[in-house]
Amino acid sequence: MQVLWVSAHPDPRSLNGALRDDGVAVLRENGHEVVESDLYAMGWNPVVDHGDFGHDPGERLDVLNESQRALETGTLSDDIRREQDKLRQADTLIVQFPLWWFGPPAILKGWFDRLFVQGFAQGVLDPGTGRALRYGSGGLVGRRAMVVTTVGANAATTGPRGIHGDINDVLFPVLHGTLWYTGMTVVPPVVVNDAVRLSAAEYEVAAERLRNRLLALPGTEPIPFRYQNGGDYDEHLVLSPAHAPGEEGIRIHYTTPNPGTHREQPPYS
Repeated sequence: MQVLWVSAHPDPRSLNGALRDDGVAVLRENGHEVVESDLYAMGWNPVVDHGDFGHDPGERLDVLNESQRALETGTLSDDIRREQDKLRQADTLIVQFPLWWFGPPAILKGWFDRLFVQGFAQGVLDPGTGRALRYGSGGLVGRRAMVVTTVGANAATTGPRGIHGDINDVLFPVLHGTLWYTGMTVVPPVVVNDAVRLSAAEYEVAAERLRNRLLALPGTEPIPFRYQNGGDYDEHLVLSPAHAPGEEGIRIHYTTPNPGTHREQPPYS
């Protein structure tokens, strides 16, 4: 695999830092190539602004159009182009972060905001039909993606009846709305619960689980999201009544009736 590992934690001595180091090491030991983007260490700027596109700050900024123009003319800012080049060369993307306020840290959200510009990851059109390619197809098709996240709460409270909500639903905006939207094949996430109370023995269990998941990644069954252009949705992108009749919400966008079956709880939970 040609792996791009994007991590977003401010301290390399953290649980996230240790898991990343273990994961990167096992991949390299097994012959895979890994390029890292440690966003905090890089001092990544997460804020989209005129400078990303060489745009006059005195004029109104249309982000979609200006980003595509800058992409096509090679005038995107250097830091964006470097990260896009890393992603172009990768066949696998690992996105690692601590879950903060039910989402990734702002610095990682800003990595997506600035990299996934019109014409690169989104806004790509089918040349035959003119229809937008997204949700299973698009600019980043052909790559596999996996999220690795740490959660302070215990596994029961992020389960189907837990107060924090099912972790699969909490991660839906990243898994479905960012990675699947741009065409990547998304495999089930690696979730480490009890992050603030993890013992040394529990860490070893979590690290071994991550190592195993990484080495099995090429053959891992992906999350069964529905394809936008696979016939399940009508021309308004509303799910056909023939699928999941009478149901609503996130889970109707999976092809299996119980997407929670891809949950992988740690054995110590």
